[in-house]
Order: sequence, then structure tokens, then C-alpha cells
Amino acid sequence: MPRLDVREIQPVNRHDTIHEEFEEMEPGETLTIVNDHEPKPLYYEMAAEVPAFDEEAYEVRQNAPDEFVAEFPKTEE
Repeated sequence: MPRLDVREIQPVNRHDTIHEEFEEMEPGETLTIVNDHEPKPLYYEMAAEVPAFDEEAYEVRQNAPDEFVAEFPKTEE
């Protein structure tokens, strides 16, 4: 499963990088994002703009004050 630690990516480039990675995934795969904050804006963006995003199966957990791990699953077609 693809995994991106976006804490190392410039904030202005994070969403584009995530969208590109998600687009390249196969249906049924899940993109794991490691971020320094809860990715609520990204969740809402994906839900509104990406039909293949399975928002029902989205999960996020906080492992540390500056470490959030979010699962962005791609629907099976």
C-alpha cells in the first residue's frame, strides 16, 4: 500500500502530491498519509472532488502531537 510522509513536502505542494499518488493507485488500494496535523481539509477536498475516494472507509489516528496517520482508500471499480 502506498505511504506518503508529507511532513517533508512543502505545504503548498502537499495536496497536489497526494492527489497524484492517489490517482496512480489501483482500485481497492489505500493511500496512507503521515501529516503534522489532522488532514480534515484534505478529507473534505477529496470527498468533494475525487469520486474514487471511499470517504466511508477513511480513518485517521493521532500517534503524537505532530503525527497524524490518515488512510485514504480508493473504491473498487
